[in-house]
Amino acid sequence: MSLLNKLGAKAIYVMEAFRRDQRGVTAIEYAVIAVAVAAVVVAVFSSGGNPLQNALNNAMADVETQINNAN
Repeated sequence: MSLLNKLGAKAIYVMEAFRRDQRGVTAIEYAVIAVAVAAVVVAVFSSGGNPLQNALNNAMADVETQINNAN
């Protein structure tokens, strides 16, 4: 077997091993999910007058009031 054939066989073996390796797939899936969640959060909180944003702001204000009254 010539050196060129050995290198070609090794390259094919390495590419097949890389193709079968699934370790990085989960990390990529989590990154895609994180980007989607971040986009939803930005969409919810970026628009003014959003009922969800107002409800959360009121809830946080109530928590802050309760903490200040406890002290």
